[in-house]
Amino acid sequence: MTRPPPSARTPALRFRKPLVVGLVAVLAAIVVVLGHALLKPSSDSAATPGPDSSTLLPAPSLSDRPPSPAPHRESRGALDEADGVVPDGVTVLDDELPAVANLDAELLDALRRAAKDATGDRVTFTVNSGWRSAAYQEELLRKAVAQYGSEAEAARWVATVTTSPHMSGDAVDIGPDRATDWLSEHGAAYGLCRIYRNEPWHFELRTDAPDRGCPRMYADPTQDPRMRQ
Repeated sequence: MTRPPPSARTPALRFRKPLVVGLVAVLAAIVVVLGHALLKPSSDSAATPGPDSSTLLPAPSLSDRPPSPAPHRESRGALDEADGVVPDGVTVLDDELPAVANLDAELLDALRRAAKDATGDRVTFTVNSGWRSAAYQEELLRKAVAQYGSEAEAARWVATVTTSPHMSGDAVDIGPDRATDWLSEHGAAYGLCRIYRNEPWHFELRTDAPDRGCPRMYADPTQDPRMRQ
């Protein structure tokens, strides 16, 4: 076969060279684009928390918080409602339960008048503890000593058999918080007063409170002269 003269091959070579250069440039651009796509994190991976943030815990809810330190409704062995143990949901109207029925008559009357008026604010009084037998009081004190580690610390929460106003029916522990808040604000008008700052649930009758207001509260029962008898 006869080869074409050099002058005939030159246009073909000039045509192929720009074509090859163009293809190389296109391939290089594709590689760069693909490289950026592979290196850039997706929106899902960017939103995924790192190892440190995955260990963060949410703030505890109200239900996770520790209960009140006051040892209410604790019983053991033969202790029952006859000793003043109170089932859940008992109100100041439950005459059949000794914890309520054995309260001082004036105290109970004041509680019921206050409870009736509180219903207008959609507040219900429940009785967490009222009158107690000696056996029940002794059991509460024993548990308090075990819980707080000493008789001195337990005395800030539980009185002895000889000093507790619960045993004489002169004290009542009210719940829930809405009820204690209501009584803290309105209780003096009925003669119902908080006695200890550390026990917002504990109320006693002070008959001069409607005229003079409730007396100044003690920090805790250890400051109450009645507890030193």
